[in-house]
Amino acid sequence: MITHVVLDGVAEGPLGVGLDAVAAAARLAEAGLAPVPRRAEPLRQRVVSLDGESVRSGTGRPVSVDGALSLRGVKAGDVLLVPGLSAVSERAIERLLSRDDTARVLELLARASAKGAVVAASCSATFVVAASGLLEGGSATTTWWLVPVFARRFPQVTVRSDRMVVESGGVFTAGSAFAHADLMLALLARVASPSLAHLVARYLVLDERVSQSRYMVMEHLRVADPALSAVERFVAANLGRQLSLEELARAAATSTRTLARRVQAGLGMTPLEFVQRVRVAHASHLLETTHESVEAISARVGYADAAAFRRVYRRYAGETPRGRAARKR
Repeated sequence: MITHVVLDGVAEGPLGVGLDAVAAAARLAEAGLAPVPRRAEPLRQRVVSLDGESVRSGTGRPVSVDGALSLRGVKAGDVLLVPGLSAVSERAIERLLSRDDTARVLELLARASAKGAVVAASCSATFVVAASGLLEGGSATTTWWLVPVFARRFPQVTVRSDRMVVESGGVFTAGSAFAHADLMLALLARVASPSLAHLVARYLVLDERVSQSRYMVMEHLRVADPALSAVERFVAANLGRQLSLEELARAAATSTRTLARRVQAGLGMTPLEFVQRVRVAHASHLLETTHESVEAISARVGYADAAAFRRVYRRYAGETPRGRAARKR
């Protein structure tokens, strides 16, 4: 059973994507178009709220449900899935986590996990799962512009900001709202089969993406700390050479330790990762706007080894340099 747990403020897009993905998987499995384990139960799903009453979506529309959230009948392998919500700022996250219904839901999620259920969430709903304690000592992802907020609130969780979906100890988290589609494919691969998940992606025309890095807007991430802007300007002015942590700290007028702390708190990454992201962002611009070779662009952004550049670029951009260059054609 896949249970979509909706709270007031649920984003309609992720909920709809989740329902459609499971429905498509059930139809394809029933038609015998993809192999599933012989003992696997037919895919079933339901939508529940805390009290069984309809909730309001983030746009104010009523969202009907099939019943109340209950752990009665929940067994190992079942999925409790919290779609993203319309909480898109730190203040909105604070309000979300201070609500009584949220407190009750995160308690039930923790109890369901203890029974062997898979718990999953996307976008701002990842904060609900993290607040339950299920991610403590593990890793997670979240919507990219809330990474600094997540990192500050849950320092015991390793934030993998570049990943679209992260699984940690039976708990799945996904990035921004429509990363919910990627989350559904990961869950279907887990509870049914990878072949069925791949077929669902084909039928619903969903790309199987591993990284949300290409969608990040660095200006949004660093705006809260002028020191980070200073570091970015310094890196951009010195793209063609290697940079030490000491040089970055001097550019920010701070110590290396303080810089590392501020980059982690503000961006959820290390100074080295920040430098690599700046290099990749400049490389992306060159790939899209010039006809220079990958080797030439690699050298311009500070990589003497084009093979190393390709590896770094794929890690942070989620695609190959050649794939990005093809966009201009």
